[in-house]
Amino acid sequence: MATYISLLRGINVSGQKMIKMVELKAMFESLGFEAVQTYIQSGNVLFQDQYFTELELVEKITSAILERFGFDVQVQVFSAPIWNQVIANNPFIAYDNLDEAKLYVSLLATLPLPENVEKLASFAFQEETYQLIDRAVYLYVPKGYGNAKLSNNFLENKLKVSATTRNWKTMLTLRDML
Repeated sequence: MATYISLLRGINVSGQKMIKMVELKAMFESLGFEAVQTYIQSGNVLFQDQYFTELELVEKITSAILERFGFDVQVQVFSAPIWNQVIANNPFIAYDNLDEAKLYVSLLATLPLPENVEKLASFAFQEETYQLIDRAVYLYVPKGYGNAKLSNNFLENKLKVSATTRNWKTMLTLRDML
């Protein structure tokens, strides 16, 4: 049985696309997934499944959310080994005196096209920095994510790929929950 992390983008933000975690957990269980756990209200779900690929899981969960809650949500699914690799690849954790509270990861639904990666590289913001590795954009934003120019919407716009962003603490907590 494989363990997965599912991330939902844009739920329970500013009163939009509201889903109670107890209802989301019940929906995942109704799909036949096992050991379902949620973490905080932003749509982080851990579960186990032995039948479907990650792409099939994305389609299954997206369809179920639309049917049960009545709205479309971007869903990403990561196997435990892939999640652990995303954690291990973070280039910023090797830096001394780094404030981990200012560290974020934007996870991309697919690999961006090279021309869009070049487009993103043409932008530079004072003090904010990023590294794109595979489907993860590692962000360090010293003034806080709420003030960041390298926001989820900015990255989606430049890379032309759906993304969802989590702070480093959430990334590590989900790893620990695996």
